[in-house]
Amino acid sequence: MWMSFESFHVNWFPTYSSKYPPGQGVVLALGQFLGLPWIGVMLSTGAMCAAILWMLQAWLPPKWALLGGISVALKFGIASYWMNSYWGGAVAASGGALVLGAMPRIIRHARTRDALLLGLGLATLANTRPYEGLLFSIPVTGWFFWWLLGKAKSAPPLQTRIRSVLLPAAGVLLMTVAFMGYYNWRLTGNPLLSPYVLNERAYNTMGLFLWDRPKPPLEYRNDQFEDFYNQWEREEYQNTRAGVWKVSAQKLNRNGSVYFWWGAVLLLPGARLLYRDKRMRFLLILFFLEAAGVFVVIWSMPHYAAPVACVIFALTVQAIRHLNKMRVAGRPIGMALAAAAVMLLGVDTTRNVSRRVCDPLRWTCEGDPSRVAIQEKLSHTPGKHLIIVRYGEEHNIHDEWVFNGAEIDSAKVLWARELDAEQNAKLFAYFKDRRIWLVAPDEDNTELIPYPRKDLSSEP
Repeated sequence: MWMSFESFHVNWFPTYSSKYPPGQGVVLALGQFLGLPWIGVMLSTGAMCAAILWMLQAWLPPKWALLGGISVALKFGIASYWMNSYWGGAVAASGGALVLGAMPRIIRHARTRDALLLGLGLATLANTRPYEGLLFSIPVTGWFFWWLLGKAKSAPPLQTRIRSVLLPAAGVLLMTVAFMGYYNWRLTGNPLLSPYVLNERAYNTMGLFLWDRPKPPLEYRNDQFEDFYNQWEREEYQNTRAGVWKVSAQKLNRNGSVYFWWGAVLLLPGARLLYRDKRMRFLLILFFLEAAGVFVVIWSMPHYAAPVACVIFALTVQAIRHLNKMRVAGRPIGMALAAAAVMLLGVDTTRNVSRRVCDPLRWTCEGDPSRVAIQEKLSHTPGKHLIIVRYGEEHNIHDEWVFNGAEIDSAKVLWARELDAEQNAKLFAYFKDRRIWLVAPDEDNTELIPYPRKDLSSEP
């Protein structure tokens, strides 16, 4: 019956599973256990704010670290799709903050606690944003081994470095590799094959990077997949200079909206001094490496770059510090600009809240609640239900209605695609103990009617 339930970004063979790494799923599962998946989002956002504050305290004086932590809470903790949707971002950002918060502390104190947090941060990156996390980890790994080899000033004895830092961190990473191998094996049958790669091979004919050329179109089992993979993706990006500029401009706009605010323009005089700041050079390297990684892939959303969120706010606060010292004709003009930039962040967040804007990119967390209303209604209606979704020819491929939970047979409410008569007949015969409904989102997305009996008459 899998063809009737086929969903975007979901594998069906060898197991029914999401293609995405499990990190975001863990926090949603925790939230569901506590009563609502969004509780997991809220907790992860709070953890991210705390982790970034802890990271900033290792790089900046306490009061400036606090300013950075407050800025993170204002930008991501209220009117942001990281808080107001299930797309994620906070978990990967927490991983990046743990890594960059642990490294300076390891250099100074060589404590086992910090080594474990370093390993935990790397494990989080690997299980949320593997590609971006890998780019993020390359400079950090180089810095770590530079310290481990005794190149840092006042480094502790080699035995201490190995016993207190290397072995604990390596232990966490070995457990992470074992978990990921087991996870892959259970979902794909191969410890070295991730569900994401398996899904790309099965469905996607477009490349991942700007220089990749599309493969020949595939034949899909429903019109929605055909429209998405063979039409929309190929029209959205074409392997030309114009195509590269189109997706790059899109990334600039989206990332600028999510990570910055209009008042941040006032910080540019201070930002230009960052490259002279020796303490910030490592963070600048991380920022530009991650930015390059984001811009060489075709598809990218702001939360894909979440590992570098802590870096962005560390650099932003340091720019404020530089600007705060600037004087023009003996007047503290820089201090006024810095204060105005921070106040405008508060104004921006307040304005979004007052206007009930869930995110500067509104479409990231606003959707049609009709499907949820139907699901809720039937979940309180006696018996089990099967909803057949009939899409129109002009259907918006980004408005998907067919997706289900982890258990298909035992679910109270199931959503399935209306396919050809033969496949529909098999579906109706298999689920003969369910009430069968029809919904047509492109005609009336609030109307739920019994499936026409004339179409059920073809059951074997």
